[in-house]
Amino acid sequence: MFTNPSENLHKLFEIQPHVRNIHYLCSMILKKLTILNYRNIAAADMEFSPKVNCFVGHNGEGKTNVLDAIYFLSLTKSAANSLDSMNVRHGEDLLMVQGVYDLNGTEEDISIGMKLHQKKHVKRNQKEYKRLAEHIGLLPLIMASPNDASIISGGSDERRRLMDMVISQYDSAYMNALMAYNKALLQRNALLKEEEEPSEEIISIYEEIMAENGACIYQKRKAFIEEFIPVFQHFYQLISDGNESVSLHYSSHGERGNLLDIIQRDRAKDRIVGYSLHGIHKDELEMTLDGFPIKREGSQGQNKTYMISLKLAQFDFLKRTGSKTTPLLLLDDIFDKLDAKRVEQIVNIVSGDAFGQIFITDTNREHLDKILERSQGNYKIFHVEGGNIH
Repeated sequence: MFTNPSENLHKLFEIQPHVRNIHYLCSMILKKLTILNYRNIAAADMEFSPKVNCFVGHNGEGKTNVLDAIYFLSLTKSAANSLDSMNVRHGEDLLMVQGVYDLNGTEEDISIGMKLHQKKHVKRNQKEYKRLAEHIGLLPLIMASPNDASIISGGSDERRRLMDMVISQYDSAYMNALMAYNKALLQRNALLKEEEEPSEEIISIYEEIMAENGACIYQKRKAFIEEFIPVFQHFYQLISDGNESVSLHYSSHGERGNLLDIIQRDRAKDRIVGYSLHGIHKDELEMTLDGFPIKREGSQGQNKTYMISLKLAQFDFLKRTGSKTTPLLLLDDIFDKLDAKRVEQIVNIVSGDAFGQIFITDTNREHLDKILERSQGNYKIFHVEGGNIH
């Protein structure tokens, strides 16, 4: 078992030689965070350590909400709620989250504010973005939380979202293609549901938009997964001490030939069911453990190890792409249902030099103390109770 963080990092470099360029990465530190009426947090002002920041408290007190506010600043949406209005504290009519970052020596002020039933406003240094997509990728971030269990147990949309979340943070062309595809898909589906036969000319336009952007999405997802698999496998081997083997298999209608032909081929059947049966919105990422679907075979500990390994591999991938900025790492209650050896391995990995600023929550102070022992005093501990943070 590897117990030396530098040894873990060295092993990772052996399978990804180009990762040695980490000395040329841009640094990113979230220095300050201000929260107003975000979920159960009425008001909070925090200044952070550039390395490790721990949030301690019982379940339901608001630890996760602090991490979600940081996620909100990076991706302009909550990790937990699809509707922005659900993030406004009960009884209030507005929210505001503001972060002051150090991006390679340059201070960046990022804020998101919104009133109920109105659109949110995302600003960089007091200047509002015209398009939210312009912001994605500026503040790369990876978050691991108990909600990630749905990536294994849920539908294929959860696994597509896993790919989309990473690729969109380093490839703006991918995000633009995904937005165009999804918009055309919604419009085609609306036509399919109409009682009267849709115009051949109009529905063909939407199909051509889907095919063109879908082909781009397919190629980028395929390239991402091919490079991602060995990094993911390596992290899993480290955490599990080599006791199991894992893999991923990406399948897509894009593999079958011309995507426009595939989308149009069953238009009559699509009309009957009322939605599009073919396209990259049906892509699947199959997850296996020892050659079998982990959804069927994995124990709670194996599933947790699988998810954490996926997240650490995503972190490594983001660090080497796009803006070449070390992402923030958010770890929300990740040690539950893991045996002591796996906890120790995760602690060794995240405490190494490969990781930058870390935000971590746990109800068990013992887990956090193991990480703090390796932080050389560069940490802060926040106690959370009833949405109050001290």
